[in-house]
Amino acid sequence: MDVIALANQKGGVGKTTTSATLGAALAQKGKRVLLVDLDQQGNLGISAGIAEPDEIEPTIYNVLATHASTYQGQTRVTLADILLHIDSLGVDLIPANIDLAAVDLELINAMNREYLLRRVLEPIKGKYDYVLLDCPPSLGFMVVNALAAANKVIIPLQAQYLATRGVRQLLRTISVAQQELNPGLKIEGILLTMVAPTTHSKEVVSLTRSKFDGKVPVFDSVIKTSVRVQEAPIGGQSILTYEPKSDVAQAYLKLADEVISNA
Repeated sequence: MDVIALANQKGGVGKTTTSATLGAALAQKGKRVLLVDLDQQGNLGISAGIAEPDEIEPTIYNVLATHASTYQGQTRVTLADILLHIDSLGVDLIPANIDLAAVDLELINAMNREYLLRRVLEPIKGKYDYVLLDCPPSLGFMVVNALAAANKVIIPLQAQYLATRGVRQLLRTISVAQQELNPGLKIEGILLTMVAPTTHSKEVVSLTRSKFDGKVPVFDSVIKTSVRVQEAPIGGQSILTYEPKSDVAQAYLKLADEVISNA
């Protein structure tokens, strides 16, 4: 089972869209996929067709809280208790909502708090081919937990020059996680997203490939900017079913092939 964290401390770079669409693409190729929302905004659930994630109870917050040492004695909430199947994507989903905003402070004294998510995921080993962790736009508690639980990281990177500069801090955080928490963690690749038909975007794509060549893998697949990608979640769909012949849909299918070939 590959556990893949999709991480970037910058918001709006396509983490959630990639989590949902890559998950759907892997499912189309016959893989068993679980999506885990680790962002208090609950956007992964919204992308999957959940209109009001804040009305869902329980969520990943309850699972993490009841597994923490400080909550011993409470009835544990498990992943099975909150698992949703999303027919439109062909995947299972673990939802999140605003409750997750409290987890950092509430669990500050929990023993081995960096490994909490890893312990939560342990019982599902073997039930899925891929678990995709949609991380919040930060380098806080949930991202550290994701890096400790995952064996791979995908870094969605918006095709803008300033966005490429922000990747350095994330790479440093991943390096610390590899040294201190999870020696088996590896970077699956940087995924260039929101690539516009402009000279600037093309230059950023070229710069990223040359800058990280031989240091950090960069996926061959690139995700072009598209209004249709934003429209698809309104009906709880991915671009794969909303506009299956589009360049973006084909790019995500190609990305799924790259991920599978790297397994």
